[in-house]
Amino acid sequence: MRFQHPDGSVVHLAYCTNVHPAETLDGVLAQLRDYCEPVRRRLGRARLGIGLWLARDAARTLVADAGARRTLREALERHGLEVVTLNGFPYRGFGGERVKYAVYTPDWTSRERLDHTADLAGLLAELLPGDEPEGTISTLPLAWRTPFTPQDQERALAHLTELAERLDALAERTGRSIRLALEPEPGCIVETTGQAAEVLTAPGAPPSSRVGVCLDTCHLATAFEDPDRAIAGLTARGVPVVKAQLSAALHAEHPGEPAVRAALADFAEPRFLHQTRERAPGGVLGNDDLDTALFGPEPLPGRDPWRVHLHIPLHARPHPPLTSTLPHLTQALTRLVGGERALTRHLEVETYTWQVLPPALRPRTPEGLADGIAAELSLARDLLTGLGLKELS
Repeated sequence: MRFQHPDGSVVHLAYCTNVHPAETLDGVLAQLRDYCEPVRRRLGRARLGIGLWLARDAARTLVADAGARRTLREALERHGLEVVTLNGFPYRGFGGERVKYAVYTPDWTSRERLDHTADLAGLLAELLPGDEPEGTISTLPLAWRTPFTPQDQERALAHLTELAERLDALAERTGRSIRLALEPEPGCIVETTGQAAEVLTAPGAPPSSRVGVCLDTCHLATAFEDPDRAIAGLTARGVPVVKAQLSAALHAEHPGEPAVRAALADFAEPRFLHQTRERAPGGVLGNDDLDTALFGPEPLPGRDPWRVHLHIPLHARPHPPLTSTLPHLTQALTRLVGGERALTRHLEVETYTWQVLPPALRPRTPEGLADGIAAELSLARDLLTGLGLKELS
């Protein structure tokens, strides 16, 4: 979906296909047919943007086979879809029964991550619509926090700098500019926007013309970062918001109450990591997962509000006594695109947790999932038009 900002720029809104992950090209093609086109039809749009997730095996097939790339481009056109952004965070196995910490491997200390991301950039340059000269790729924020030495950071920054050089060469060769966006996430080496600014302005950091930040509003809320201060801080340090992911975290105002704890326990599940944070008077306390925050050997105190890294569908708020951080998303979006100029042009709804939600929120059929994704995009569309952006046909 495309919108015209009052500054004249085109802002793209997509949804991320990691919600129905596939490891192979055949699986990706089935996604486009079974989910992406039905979502587009529900929205009544001739064309829909998707944030494509290409796992390692699918990406390698496409890189090695020009016919496979042609097949993908033709499928996108046939189903009325366009791609300006890729989610390059998960490497593989995102549809596994237990993902947890594995989503952070390989990290930016490894050449596997560098080469995979370079492959994605080359593919995106071929997939971009003819009238769109720029694409973006979101990626993990260097690595999970432990173990990570100063030498590891030096190696990771060197890999990012090498990638920037490859992106420069790609732009010269194709006329398509691809930028990378590190996505701050709780528990990672880069957990907050302040840490992102430190890393991306440190000696040896890659150029800001190629590497910036992907602002995920669920992660921002989970870390209890104020959107206005966070975005202003990035701007002041010259760190661009290359891309934003529109998502909402789970919020519990009184996590020490038995009824609230019981409601939170319904969201604990074995597949994904749900980092949990408590806003205490002396700072933000943390635990790596919701179940251990509730019942582990070192649980969070529960005296102050909690936020949980668990992407809640934008339109489907949890039942009381829990809420979502949708107002936090709205505040961030206002700062990003509600001013005189758009601070980012690529927006992506990323609710990959649909299938692990409690039964009352979980879709029971593919049609139900398509309905839910379309409802999320409709809400995001209304937020954008409410900020003065004009939806384009």
